[in-house]
Amino acid sequence: MRALLSFFTVLPMRGATLEGAARRVHLLPFVGVVTALPGMFFVLSGYALPPGVAATLTLGAILLAAGFHHTDGVMDVGDALMVQGTQARRREVLKDAQVGVGAVGALFLVYAPSLAALVALVAVSPVRAALMILASEVAARSAMLLTLAFGEPTEGTSSSVPFVSAMRGSNRTAGLVLSLVLAPLISLPLGGLPAIAAFVVAPLVALGALWGANGAFGGINGDVAGATGEVARAVLLVLLSATM
Repeated sequence: MRALLSFFTVLPMRGATLEGAARRVHLLPFVGVVTALPGMFFVLSGYALPPGVAATLTLGAILLAAGFHHTDGVMDVGDALMVQGTQARRREVLKDAQVGVGAVGALFLVYAPSLAALVALVAVSPVRAALMILASEVAARSAMLLTLAFGEPTEGTSSSVPFVSAMRGSNRTAGLVLSLVLAPLISLPLGGLPAIAAFVVAPLVALGALWGANGAFGGINGDVAGATGEVARAVLLVLLSATM
């Protein structure tokens, strides 16, 4: 778990390796619990600060806890999807360090709805919003895990290769159970509709990401997996805001 936290969060962990993180990737939904904690802390400031301020601090803390790794994935995927050409050309852009208009558009489409939903949630109840943040972070990592479980890497040098390879046998079974069960369980105190939303978002977003990535890039990589998680969080927060 230490290696997993080192790879997927900003926490410094000594002796952590990529191989070690891959061996424990089926526990990825639990990483969402860790990244949610700073967001849950800041969302409670909604009792003292305006909802917009509290929500902005909350989203910023969540993204910072993950080291902005997956935000980079959103930008890379956004740029690559704007390319008119072959899958090979899109894969080149996916690995390109330059930032284009597609990256800016992707950031807006993913994080603007997330922030708006958080503002609405904080305005109603910061405590309930804190629990929803926890559920959405777990769902985000669950969507990532499902993408790794059923996706095929675009190429042998992709950072997703060791994680995809590790999602076999008992690891896949354990990962699938966690991905489908943990977020809904967290959402149960919020009521039936939030729990249903938490159950369906991760698999549906992962399915859509796999379909889109296979068509656009011929498979997945680390950026695709990370972007999938960010989209899943946004979708779930928007759905949860509609249930308040």
